Amino acid sequence: MATINVHAETGQDNIAPSMQPLPPPKSVDSQSVLRRLQSELMALMMSGDSGISAFPEEDNILCWKGTITGSKDTVFEGTEYKLSLIFPNEYPFKAPKVKFDTTCFHPNVDMHGNICLDILQDKWSSAYDVRTILLSIQSLLGEPNISSPLNQQAAQLWSNQEEYRKMVEKLYKFPAA
Repeated sequence: MATINVHAETGQDNIAPSMQPLPPPKSVDSQSVLRRLQSELMALMMSGDSGISAFPEEDNILCWKGTITGSKDTVFEGTEYKLSLIFPNEYPFKAPKVKFDTTCFHPNVDMHGNICLDILQDKWSSAYDVRTILLSIQSLLGEPNISSPLNQQAAQLWSNQEEYRKMVEKLYKFPAA
């Protein structure tokens, strides 16, 4: 049986095996990403969930535009928010970038529309899909995580729902169709 001296061939003979660089991660086949996003689009369209929708831009399946309406009996009732979803080539193994295009006064949304939501960051799982993302953001509107605010003013005002609603109405601009 032949033995190959890996260290001599790689030129890394003084580096412990555990310290050698890892091979690059396997990239996801672009066709599998395409099929996954097409499947998610169909599932979202068939779901019948109220107050959420999303569609890919006509020339790029990796860029979607979403819409979320504020849930009944929350300070966001009657509002509609546009979002951008940008899917990486590694989707679903890497979370999409999601941000509000419509100004959203919320403790977990900064002035640039960035969202602080664990499933879009360290709690991401390939089991999540567009529907889960949109429903989670819709839920976050009415139930913010005050302990992790991106918008301090919104977090402080949240305890006074009447004043908070006035601020939402003042800053809210109904999105163009």
